[in-house]
Amino acid sequence: MSRKQSVYLIGSLRNEKIPALGCRLREAGHEVFDDWHGAGPEADDFWQKYEKQRGRSYAEALKGHAAKNTFAFDYRHLSRCEACVLVLPAGKSGHLEFGYMLGTGKKGYVLFEEEPERWDVMYQFAHGVFFDQDDLIASLASVEIDFIEVVGAGRFGT
Repeated sequence: MSRKQSVYLIGSLRNEKIPALGCRLREAGHEVFDDWHGAGPEADDFWQKYEKQRGRSYAEALKGHAAKNTFAFDYRHLSRCEACVLVLPAGKSGHLEFGYMLGTGKKGYVLFEEEPERWDVMYQFAHGVFFDQDDLIASLASVEIDFIEVVGAGRFGT
C-alpha cells in the first residue's frame, strides 16, 4: 500500500513563487509544508534589527526565544516530512535544511528557475534536479512512499 509523500518546500522568504508551487503540489495530492513562508519576506531582517536594538550579537540572538521558537517550528516539520524540494534561488538556511533532510535519509529534489550561470557538482546529492515544475511534479508522483518505509537509513550507506 502506498500514498503520496509529505513534502517540505524549502526556499527563500523573498521567493513569491513558493505559495503557488505549494498549491500545485497539493493539487497533485501531496501534503505540503510551506507555512514558514507566511512570516513574510522581511522576517529575518526584522529579527536581526530587533536583536541589534537589544544590543545582542548574532551568536547571542541565536540563543534567544524568538530564534529558538522559529528553529523548533521548522525543525519539527523538517523531521516529520518524508521529502523536500529546494526551490532556488535559496540562501544558506535553505541549503542547511536540504542537507539535513538528505542526511536523515529522506528524499530531496532541487528546482532551479533556469540553468545557473555558475554550475556546482554537489547538487548530485539530490535525488533529482529539475528546471520545470511540471517535470518535478511528475517525478514526485512516481515516487510514492510505502507506509512501512524505514526512515533514518542514510542514503549514502553506513
